[in-house]
Amino acid sequence: MDKNTEKIRKKYDRVAGFYDYLEKPMEMMAVGKWREKLFEEMKGRVLEIGIGTGKNIEYYHDTIEVTAIDFSPKMLEKARVRAETLSKKVDLRVMDVQNMDFQDGVFDYAVATCVFCSVPDPVKGLKEIKRVLKPTGKIILIEHVRSEGRVIGFIMDVINPMVVNLYGANINRRTEKNIQKAGFNQVKVTNLWRDIVKKIEIAK
Repeated sequence: MDKNTEKIRKKYDRVAGFYDYLEKPMEMMAVGKWREKLFEEMKGRVLEIGIGTGKNIEYYHDTIEVTAIDFSPKMLEKARVRAETLSKKVDLRVMDVQNMDFQDGVFDYAVATCVFCSVPDPVKGLKEIKRVLKPTGKIILIEHVRSEGRVIGFIMDVINPMVVNLYGANINRRTEKNIQKAGFNQVKVTNLWRDIVKKIEIAK
């Protein structure tokens, strides 16, 4: 793990105990009500990237086999407790999306919610997901991104260093451009809250 990734990982370990409170505003804006819908169409082997404290676990249904990763052991501990409480079966692993230990072409779906704001090299992470997906695989993301509005975008740029320093997430990522850089061409984007929170569906 490189120094920058290790630095971000330590930030998430540090805030794991109260992370759900930090994420509350994003949940209230759009993310929370879309979590269940993410998994409705999924079947087969599913990879959840950056499971965090496990907010998506309650929406796993019986027709999917879920492997979930996070590079923060402390966050994964929270997810493990949530899975046990909900009696959900999930293979939880400490792993970095930028360098996964899975073989090529093993997953039917990959899913992430508000993760690529904090991956140090998002293009590398997206390429790794592409590698581990089956040829017919699909990625579904819910992400917050930089607004293209002049004023709001500027404000996000100004306060981004403070947010990154607090808990490692960037609020001004241009994730759609990163997806293109990773070599994906079949991309469908739906705005969930203004042009800041988006659902992004990517076919391999």
